[in-house]
Amino acid sequence: MHDETHDDSGHDHPHAASASQADTARWKHDGIRVIPGDKLDANTAQTPGMFRQAAINHARVGAQKIWAGTVAIAPDAKTGVHHHGALESVIFVLSGRARMRWGDRLEYVAEAGPGDFIFVPPYVPHQEINASPDEPLQCVLVRSDNEAVVVNISDVDPVERPETVHWVDPIHKHP
Repeated sequence: MHDETHDDSGHDHPHAASASQADTARWKHDGIRVIPGDKLDANTAQTPGMFRQAAINHARVGAQKIWAGTVAIAPDAKTGVHHHGALESVIFVLSGRARMRWGDRLEYVAEAGPGDFIFVPPYVPHQEINASPDEPLQCVLVRSDNEAVVVNISDVDPVERPETVHWVDPIHKHP
């Protein structure tokens, strides 16, 4: 028989059947949060050429280990070169076509479309480009800490001809 006051790790949980009124109030107000898409916070670190909005961070919901939000990039626009310090970032493309450039001189390039995920490791200088001349690029961002670290870089000298790096995984085969 499973005891509802303990999980398999042996930790007590206040949401057991005998929860007090204080516990009920705490769970009611500090439990699941829904952040409406039209209530995102633009008061977050920005990079020229893109518009970031925070949905989940410490200030908004008390997040301790993640930051999540959205980014919009106008058709045919290029962002400034930047990195996110020690944070790992995940970008999920909702609509449009993302062209990512990265490297010391932005010498590498790859593209992603709707439904694709992009992983950006810590300290990697990169630039997002909307590869579409007429459709906005809309993405969801998730970072591995509760604050949005953005380090904008102004002294990058891009190469003339970037090297294409194909996204190769079980779904995307090498051309």
